[in-house]
Amino acid sequence: MANESGVLVIAEVSEDGSLAGISLELLGAARRLADKLGQPVQAALLGQDVEALAPQLVAGGADKVYVVDDPLLAQYQGDAFVPAAEKACREANPTVVLLGQTIIGRDLAPRLAARLDTAVAMDCLDLAIADGRLVMTRAAYGGNANAQYTCKCLPQMASVRVKSQEPLPPDSSRQGEVVKVAAGLDASAIRTKIIDRRKEKAEGVRLEDAEVVVAGGRGMGGAEGFQVLEELAGLMGGAVGASRAACDLGWYPVPQQIGLTGKVVSPALYIAVAISGASQHMAGVSGAKSVVAINKDPEANIFRFSRFGVVGDWKAVLPAFLDKVRELKAQ
Repeated sequence: MANESGVLVIAEVSEDGSLAGISLELLGAARRLADKLGQPVQAALLGQDVEALAPQLVAGGADKVYVVDDPLLAQYQGDAFVPAAEKACREANPTVVLLGQTIIGRDLAPRLAARLDTAVAMDCLDLAIADGRLVMTRAAYGGNANAQYTCKCLPQMASVRVKSQEPLPPDSSRQGEVVKVAAGLDASAIRTKIIDRRKEKAEGVRLEDAEVVVAGGRGMGGAEGFQVLEELAGLMGGAVGASRAACDLGWYPVPQQIGLTGKVVSPALYIAVAISGASQHMAGVSGAKSVVAINKDPEANIFRFSRFGVVGDWKAVLPAFLDKVRELKAQ
């Protein structure tokens, strides 16, 4: 492509048909980048019966929304979404393309980059503009360091970690253009077929969406300790996670595992209880804004990453903390 201009966000739609939160976060990042470049913000909206969501993208910062609406895009399948996203990108001809580091983004981003003959930096924590180029920051060495990347090819592409970017305040008075793009999909080219879906049953706040995460490790000593963490998380409107060691021991469900081989969380507050802070675990919480650690080992690695730390046995520390939280909640 030539004469590229604009920052394009590949928006996502949740299973319930609403606009996924990552889409608005990406638009916030896109707006900041586009203002530095002096270029417009664009969004590509792919799915079935999704045109009604376009005004939300405009309110979130998009100047133009490309809508690719087709029954074959009702559920994510790479064989359908990759060519549809490619078509939207060629229509928009952007300088920068942003996707979310989600289940969809992990699959779509590298395949789309190959179609566009460019490269993509995955799981970025920060984005900036320097000398007219996109500078993409991502974690390295299991979260112990950050590395910055630039791309000589256009469009420059990045997938961005959830909750690493701030959305703009929605402005319903903003004006934007909506452009329909024909998907032109061939059903015979879709090699997979979804025959069933099974949803994981979960109560309360999803771990990935929680603003407060309380997590326990091997030092909890057993499954019963996690009941205390659940009480604390409940009082604070948060979710409970666990280290791999705790999950491997059967103390907490594997889907709640946080770390390099588990889930990545980006809460405002992460309370690590009896977690040593191994690099594999910290890779899953590198996006946390504040880390509070409770560990009886003063040399535990977790204290290197903590804003506040308490050296002591969690059985002695947490009851007093719980009492204080209850007191504050009662006021």
